[in-house]
Amino acid sequence: MEHTALATEVVRRLRGAGFAAYFVGGCVRDHLLGRPPHDVDIVTSASPEEVLRLFPESVPVGAKFGVVRVRIDSREFEVATFREEGPYADGRHPSFVRFADVQADVQRRDFTINGLLYDPIEGRVLDLVGGLEDLQARLIRTIGDPRQRFSEDKLRMLRAVRLAVELDFQIAPEVAEAIRAMADQITVVSAERIREELVRILTGPAPGKGLRLLHEVGLLGAILPEVEAMVGVPQPDVFHPEGDVFTHTALALDHLRSPSAVLAMGVLLHDVGKPPTYTVEDRVRFPRHDEVGAEIALKVCRRLRFSNEETERIVALVREHMRFKDLPRMRPAKARRFLARPDFPDHLELHRVDCLASHGDLSTYEWAKEAHARLSEEEPMPRRLITGDDLIELGLKPGPAFREILSAVEDEQLEGRISTREEALAFLKRLLQER
Repeated sequence: MEHTALATEVVRRLRGAGFAAYFVGGCVRDHLLGRPPHDVDIVTSASPEEVLRLFPESVPVGAKFGVVRVRIDSREFEVATFREEGPYADGRHPSFVRFADVQADVQRRDFTINGLLYDPIEGRVLDLVGGLEDLQARLIRTIGDPRQRFSEDKLRMLRAVRLAVELDFQIAPEVAEAIRAMADQITVVSAERIREELVRILTGPAPGKGLRLLHEVGLLGAILPEVEAMVGVPQPDVFHPEGDVFTHTALALDHLRSPSAVLAMGVLLHDVGKPPTYTVEDRVRFPRHDEVGAEIALKVCRRLRFSNEETERIVALVREHMRFKDLPRMRPAKARRFLARPDFPDHLELHRVDCLASHGDLSTYEWAKEAHARLSEEEPMPRRLITGDDLIELGLKPGPAFREILSAVEDEQLEGRISTREEALAFLKRLLQER
């Protein structure tokens, strides 16, 4: 039986035992929009104990909140008892939960389009909150007063933006106004929760729209002041006819195609170093904005609790994004080392959207794409002849110079001037004497 059919069987058993039961939330919304539902959530008048008696293999994952994970034919569904909630003291969790009727249950939910109920037995929608009207009007509207809903759970402000972007809906004016008034309170939410919503926005169907909407409702400045600082920062017209740094960044995001979280964040932050390096000489310039941007990206990723691996890859995208302008003229060894990086496809994609969001010249992109394709047909990068351990044995202390020295030796190797460890050590000693 398919996923929805199994969920219908859960409802059927609950009904057969004399309880009310419905599908609820995003699965109902997506069904009405013709979108495949990811999960099916069920609400019922049955208490957790009664649900467990009907489905003995179930797990009471949140029994005190009325939630049971029902297992049927190796699939699981969350079944929640109708409930209402007490005041939210911390902006995330209710002070108490008590069982109630279906009317009270839907009234505590976030948005009208998520408060719809569906009876899979009779095939009808139960709308107690005006969700069908808002679904028709393509509006994100809260159930009840938006400030109260956002006071209960501050993360709902980011969810409003994410839903608007994912569904291509508009945020109702009174909801947008409430978000602007309360945007600075989003910081009470954990960094991990904020990161999850932000990543879903940036990897969704319209990340550029998502960035613009975050700015319009005031959330961008609260969660990413470094990106908000791009607004109004001018760029030289000859390279950036599209406008300021923020406009360029949003356009670059618009050109992404199903990006990973790392690539999306790399594009978002690739010019984050421009506002603090803005200067006007013969024209507008941003000296070392790639290096400064990498330092800022590191702070942002740590603040948002990205993993160490993700952080390293995002920072590398920001730090290296200017290398493409010199790539066709690089020494062959240096170019090959860049092209052979395992994360080169992400660097190449960032360069593509960077160009499309500015001057539109993709000639270097095409050159790099072809060079990378040729490289994949050639022999893999040879094994290094010396390592950092060799440098330490020669009395050098680990530091930034290590990378430069090892790269210089590798260049000699790739360009055919040395081929053995002995030759590499001899070159290394000459290099160190010159230094």
